[in-house]
Amino acid sequence: MLRDAATVLLVRDGTDGLEIYLLRRTRNMPFAGGMTAYPGGGVDPRDSETQLAWVGPPPADWAGWFRTTESLARALVCAAVRETFEEAGVLLAGPADGPVLSDVDTAEWESVRQALLAREVSLAQALSAQGLAIRADLLRPWAHWITPEPEPRRYDTRFFVAAVPAGQQARHVTGEADEASWLRPADALAEHEARTRTMLPPTLLTLADLAPHSTVDSALAGAPPRPISPVLPRIEVDEEGPRVVTPDGTSVRLPRGFLRQ
Repeated sequence: MLRDAATVLLVRDGTDGLEIYLLRRTRNMPFAGGMTAYPGGGVDPRDSETQLAWVGPPPADWAGWFRTTESLARALVCAAVRETFEEAGVLLAGPADGPVLSDVDTAEWESVRQALLAREVSLAQALSAQGLAIRADLLRPWAHWITPEPEPRRYDTRFFVAAVPAGQQARHVTGEADEASWLRPADALAEHEARTRTMLPPTLLTLADLAPHSTVDSALAGAPPRPISPVLPRIEVDEEGPRVVTPDGTSVRLPRGFLRQ
């Protein structure tokens, strides 16, 4: 059964060009253990709550861009914002008529983050209690990948790109990763090529799409044409092990034993 999910390519302008925030999932994770990925995760049922102030493109626009229902589109945007806060300490929110939050590295906001992690509150409840709106204008749709059918855990994942708001800092706060780092996309791809960093095809290929951009402004402006078509690859196995093959013929080798995870 497919589970809807959202993941965020969190970017910033570095001294040598565009950098992206990457997490290496702990090896004991039931899905993609040891793999490098972006902040993200499954949609929570309460991510679709409507009692939430909203700034930016409305859910109807996101529904058109991701070819889905308005309710699910709302939930996907909220999941993207929630997961980015839970896993990177970056919160894409602010007053409906004011600037984006510039500092959420405080004891008060950490208690909110912990409450979200424990599912004690929903994102709508957490932001409404602070008089804040979700800032959908800070996100851009980037890609849509569906896990191949042979996988025991399958996700229907929409990828977003977003810049770290001025004054905020991404922090290694998730227990689901044993490493967090800012890297230029080209450097991360080079590490994959050298077999020192392992990535699943969606991460690898979205990084390749991001690599030509040298600044945050370029990346945000270079979001793919909309609506975005989903990519449903297939898995093939040969004498060298499993590999993922996309509909356009791109092939990415998977680690041996991956299909047993």
